Amino acid sequence: MTPQQKNIQTPKGTRDILPQDYAFYQNIFDKAEEICSYYGFKPIQTPHLEKIELFTSTVGAATDIVEKEMYTLKTSGGDNLALRPEGTASVVRAYLEHGMQTLPQPVMLWYKGSFFRHENPQRGRFREFQQFGIEILGEPKPIGEAIIIRILTLIIDELGAGPSMVQINSIGDKECRGEYRKKLVAYYKKHERALCDNCKKRLKTNPLRLLDCKNPGCAEIKKDAPQTLDYLCGECKSHLKEILEFLDTNEISYTLNPHLVRGLDYYSRTVFEIFIEDKNEDGEERTPIAVAAGGRYDYLARILGKRDVPAAGAAIGVDRLALSMQEKKVAPKLKRVPKVFLIQLSQAAKQKSLKVIEMFRKANIYIAQTVNKDNLSSQLNLASKMNIPYVLILGQKECLENTIIVRDMDTGSQESVPFEQVVDVIKKKKIKK
Repeated sequence: MTPQQKNIQTPKGTRDILPQDYAFYQNIFDKAEEICSYYGFKPIQTPHLEKIELFTSTVGAATDIVEKEMYTLKTSGGDNLALRPEGTASVVRAYLEHGMQTLPQPVMLWYKGSFFRHENPQRGRFREFQQFGIEILGEPKPIGEAIIIRILTLIIDELGAGPSMVQINSIGDKECRGEYRKKLVAYYKKHERALCDNCKKRLKTNPLRLLDCKNPGCAEIKKDAPQTLDYLCGECKSHLKEILEFLDTNEISYTLNPHLVRGLDYYSRTVFEIFIEDKNEDGEERTPIAVAAGGRYDYLARILGKRDVPAAGAAIGVDRLALSMQEKKVAPKLKRVPKVFLIQLSQAAKQKSLKVIEMFRKANIYIAQTVNKDNLSSQLNLASKMNIPYVLILGQKECLENTIIVRDMDTGSQESVPFEQVVDVIKKKKIKK
């Protein structure tokens, strides 16, 4: 390799999503958008770059995301910015910045896109990752969380990635969480020597995150830790009870996980994660993987300098869900399957092909073609492999006569028809669009 030749590849923790893989992503996004739109959610798009204060103040200065995982930069103008590590804070910022609190409440929004965290890349976990998120802002009642959980389980199950399994907990509000925090700290101080280095730090800065540690030794200590459910005030207990009643009524299976917490500081009351089964290549079951998570965040708007806005939200980890679907061999449902294949056998035919394609596009009939083959048999073979029922053959003779040949791939019969009538001829074949 000469000095001028460089083997430039994707940065660690990022990857190219190739066409055969993107079909799974597109399937997830299409299903999620379809269900969210039906439930009344509207799309929103926020910048990939935000002011760093948005995340240090909301996600929490002592969280792993802010301390270790954010991609930050300082512009030539002196602005301190960050690539967004999550979506909720940006959506709430947009809600406040654009005065959406004056709209009829609740405001229900969905978003999708890339997010960034400098963490250790693992199976299904990247430094640039795809999320689909939903947020309900201005809704204090448990119906907010219930709708979000319902939508997430519908998306996962209807994609064929389920059955989805919900784990749910309440971490209380700012009133009752204080007492629980004291009990939790007192318990862990008795075991401080046995904690990992990260948890020793969390004990002083963010004790709830002790319950989120995956270190085997810390996980063992967690088993006897105080449970949030034992310290909930009456209102928080009632709020959780009502959510569970919604889930029961709608036959959504769930498990109460009294040690479940989330890695972001802005959550209050409800937190939940949604898991799916995971299997290796031999079909053996592995530990279920979390593909979606969220909760309630009634105090996030106040952190941004405004009054409290009751809200709840969640996000799907699209990369993990797509990987699981691929491994389970859940075929993506393609929105557009070609029903007609266009064969071009001369330069004049290639020039005229764009007109053919446009005629069928306006008729909403998906047409396939190849631009690098001139041989009739090779193009017929390709159409056969794609299971396309009808082929259009356009050669030099047809261009001169302003006709086109329609061939039935099942019977092998074919007919020459006027060029301008080919769409009507195909429509009469009663093929599905």
